[in-house]
Amino acid sequence: MPSWPSLLPALGLALCLSGCAAVRSYDSELHRTLDQASSGNLDGAIRILESNNRLPDKDLLYYLELGMLQRLGSRYQESQQSWMAANARVQMLEQSVLADASNLVRGASSYLINDKLRRYEGHDYERVMLLTHIALNYLAMGDYENARVAIKQTHELEAVIAELRSKELAKVEEEARERGARTSFKELNGYPVETIDNPEVNALKNGYQSALSHYLAGFIYEALGEPSLAAAGYRLANELQPDQPVLEDALRGLDQRVGAPGDGLTDVLFVIASGSAPTLRSQQFRLPIPVQDKLVVLSVSFPVLAAASMPQRSVGLTVDDGPPLSAAPVTSIDLMARRRLKDDMPGIMLRATVRSTASAVLQYQAQRAGDNKHNAAAFGAVAALVTVGSMVMESADDRTWRTLPSEISIARARLPAGVHSVTLHTPQGARTARVQLSGRHAVVDFRLLPYQLFVQSPMQHEAPSGESPQ
Repeated sequence: MPSWPSLLPALGLALCLSGCAAVRSYDSELHRTLDQASSGNLDGAIRILESNNRLPDKDLLYYLELGMLQRLGSRYQESQQSWMAANARVQMLEQSVLADASNLVRGASSYLINDKLRRYEGHDYERVMLLTHIALNYLAMGDYENARVAIKQTHELEAVIAELRSKELAKVEEEARERGARTSFKELNGYPVETIDNPEVNALKNGYQSALSHYLAGFIYEALGEPSLAAAGYRLANELQPDQPVLEDALRGLDQRVGAPGDGLTDVLFVIASGSAPTLRSQQFRLPIPVQDKLVVLSVSFPVLAAASMPQRSVGLTVDDGPPLSAAPVTSIDLMARRRLKDDMPGIMLRATVRSTASAVLQYQAQRAGDNKHNAAAFGAVAALVTVGSMVMESADDRTWRTLPSEISIARARLPAGVHSVTLHTPQGARTARVQLSGRHAVVDFRLLPYQLFVQSPMQHEAPSGESPQ
């Protein structure tokens, strides 16, 4: 066991380095931003985001949130610039980790103080959703070729994530054995296990693959006249979200659709995204830590996903005076976030246990020092640092891409070119928008927030390769 004098400088330095990062509440910051966006004030939402990110070296989350707010305002070029900056950071991280697997769990500051001191790397599903939304931006601008590049990168990223997760699990298990650390969140007395360990969460193949991304890949490849690649995308979408007629119909008649001459109709994919990604909150739990012949009970914070709010998912839509179209739920980012947290909890538990053990050792050594009157002053310093440390250190990492939607559904129809009135039937009532269609294929993206409907409809453009202009 290290002596308390040797631990004192380390703890003091770590507390100084923590600064405001360890006590920053990302949930509070984004709550105000989302309120402004929900009221339609996107410029106000961006100003709040900027005010909370004044450092010149902006982090990954800043660019993720900014890009989404710009997209909601149909500022696609600006949104792409923000998301390309985010993607560059993601790629640097991936290269670093692939080069050295130990980087997966490395980070002395997070072991000693707080996970918030770790560089935000983006959750697996966030990195995939980033590329998917970059593709959606390109589609809104009529650039199917670059949309193809972005959506292809999602497939490559999924393979990288699968490799990294396998390495990370092995590394966490190895370190846990060496340190004698706990890794099961089910051992935490009072932790709401059901929020991340339930049939819906466990039914997901993993926490990063989405039927939306692969269906969108199929649609893009189909629009570009590549039926074999389109079939692969549609097929995987069906595997990820089985028993959805909209997804199953995409495979039927695919070759005939690709080879058919233009008939004046537009094959429209409606994407209906609703709500916001779930909130991560810090919650304290009592954790007993054995130190020699004493049992020290510490308050340790862990991330907890807030219960889902009232569902925002669209239940259907109508175009003009036509029959209702069923909107099939294809991706729940809420469930993906819960699966991600469940998969990440062993690493979170490992780091928390190491931090707690270090704190318990400090308390034990401080108590022993306090028994000696010659060490009274030093004991006071240690006790003060432990007290301050418990206040600063124990706040779980609540960072997550909050402007992502919670639920995503799709519908598909063949419609005449021109202007159409589209009505979404939601639990909060009907929402109507007018969209203009042209060409053989189009993607119309709706985003439902509590008091606002944002529409990303395709800009007028030349037909992509593989199509004939109307």
